[in-house]
Amino acid sequence: MKVTVVGHWGGYPREGEATSCYLVEKDGFTLVIDMGSGALSQLQMYKHVLDIDAVIISHYHHDHMADIGVLQYARFVHAYLEDMNKILPIYGHQEDAESFYHLTHDFTKGIAYDPDEVLKVGPFMITFLKTNHPVPCYGMRITDGTNIFVYTADTAFQKEWFEFAKDADMLLTDCNFYAYQDGSEAGHMTSVEGAMIAAQANVDELILSHLPQYGDQEQLVIEAQQYFQGKIHLAHKGLIWSKNDENC
Repeated sequence: MKVTVVGHWGGYPREGEATSCYLVEKDGFTLVIDMGSGALSQLQMYKHVLDIDAVIISHYHHDHMADIGVLQYARFVHAYLEDMNKILPIYGHQEDAESFYHLTHDFTKGIAYDPDEVLKVGPFMITFLKTNHPVPCYGMRITDGTNIFVYTADTAFQKEWFEFAKDADMLLTDCNFYAYQDGSEAGHMTSVEGAMIAAQANVDELILSHLPQYGDQEQLVIEAQQYFQGKIHLAHKGLIWSKNDENC
């Protein structure tokens, strides 16, 4: 399993970058998690739009799905240019019916996931945890049968993460606030809260993502190190994690 950070900012992207978007790859299969603002431009640095096998959306805030529309246009254009009619599945929840409806276009099809069931997408098995966020949002535990990657999506701290992330090889957390702040009302976590989950869940590595645009982001790592002794990475575009990659 290989995970690539495509976009990692919360709310809006810095110039030339993107909000939440991650590539998960295994055995030639490419799954995209979330398609935030600016994601498609960055995504094409790693994958052709026709080489994406599936997309899954945690929730329907713009910084996680704004580029779904332009991805649909891109598939439409290439279908015409290359005489291709392959339909791209885009998985999402149905708790916002209107947003789910817009996942379907000429060459994309919205497919509802049941958060109470295990979802199989290519070589991956995905289980879900409803997060503490102002709109329905689901974190994901993704396994290829050997490795485990947990994505919190957007969430305030909740103890359910301890069990959900247990023994994961990598935990990618919402880190929209510094340790001195309180992100609970906004539905986001601090550096310390993400690190506490990593420690309690006994994960191997932690990636801090969904970052704030202000302050010194390296401070987030320093704060997290007070609570988690494993490897901690600050998300940046192009960051690659894999089980056997020592240069993450």
